[in-house]
Order: sequence, then C-alpha cells, then structure tokens
Amino acid sequence: MSGWSTITTGVVELPDGRRVRGRALAAGPPAGPELPDFGLYLTATPHHEEGWESRWVCWPDFRLPRSPSDALAAIADAYERSASSKVEIGCDGGTGRTGTAIALLARYAGVPERDAVRWVRANYRPQAVETPWQRRFVRSAALSR
Repeated sequence: MSGWSTITTGVVELPDGRRVRGRALAAGPPAGPELPDFGLYLTATPHHEEGWESRWVCWPDFRLPRSPSDALAAIADAYERSASSKVEIGCDGGTGRTGTAIALLARYAGVPERDAVRWVRANYRPQAVETPWQRRFVRSAALSR
C-alpha cells in the first residue's frame, strides 16, 4: 500500500487500505517531511507543483470538470497509482472538487455510489462535495478499471 503516514494532515484511508491526501492548494505548498509522488490538481487554470509528477484537470470551482471523461480517467489513474505511491488530490479550497474526487476513489475502493458522498464527509471533510451537481456526478459516474 501507499507510503502516506496516517498522521499526515489530509490523509484519508480508503476502504481497501489505500491512502490518498486531500489538500487545499490555497494554503500553499505541502508542509512537513512527506511529499507526494503524484498530484492530481483540479483547478480552473493550469496547476503544477515542483518536485513530483502531476496531472491537471480543468475543473472550475463549484462546477463539474470541463471534460468529465478526462477527469474520470485522471481519477482512475490516481486510484491505480495510490496502490504503491503517495498520491494527493488538490483544488483551491480542498473541499468541493477534491472531496468529489475522493468520493469517486472511495467508489473504486468498494463504497456503493449511493453512500460515497456520506463516506467522504465522514472520513475526509464534513463539507466535502459541495454542490448538488457534484453529488450527482459522484453517484452517476460510470467508473472504468
């Protein structure tokens, strides 16, 4: 499984034991000794972090991704990488878009679509997945392996 420590801020353990970190990009670069191996960044404008591999998905705040299929492919990639790498998911505030992506990761890990939003709110942030359309996206996304 991934190398994230359970005490690292923002780390969530998925039901299958994989760990990912959710992060608010507005808070600045990650603090502490643990840095990701891969970052998936969900922002309206291109985002890149120095020091590790990353992927950007155009996803405006409080909205859905510009290309849902690209976003789902990126989230599937992040899930696969999380089996052996430190993966972080980030957006400006670390709540809506990041929470939506983590809820989709939870679905990959076995959480039923009807329970994924509740799961991410209980295990990551109570306000995660902020809008009705983000909740609908979590429930209706056709996930591929």
